Amino acid sequence: MTIIQKIESEQLKAETTPFNVGDTIKVHTRVVEGDKERIQIYSGIVIGRKGTGINENFTVRRVSYGEGVERVFPLHSPRIAKIEVERRGAVRRAKLNYLRSRKGKSATTVKDRTDRS
Repeated sequence: MTIIQKIESEQLKAETTPFNVGDTIKVHTRVVEGDKERIQIYSGIVIGRKGTGINENFTVRRVSYGEGVERVFPLHSPRIAKIEVERRGAVRRAKLNYLRSRKGKSATTVKDRTDRS
């Protein structure tokens, strides 16, 4: 193992919530304002995941006041307190860029996945 790989493996989070593209999630982020710290929740549909290891990112999209808003989060960031999965989505692609051109309810919903267990 190289020195860089050792340093990166120390920075990885021990347990991460498993989620996929198409899932509706809530991301709890730590926000620092002055000397105070609070948790802010950002919820939306995961439209893409990218990278591996410490460089892994995911993009969450939501419609806020009629305007589409996307935010990219590093998966192993210390600013992310936790990730909650609200709904599992059944999608057939790795990136959901087609949601950007949709309006109304079709822009914010993905077919629910029924787990066979």
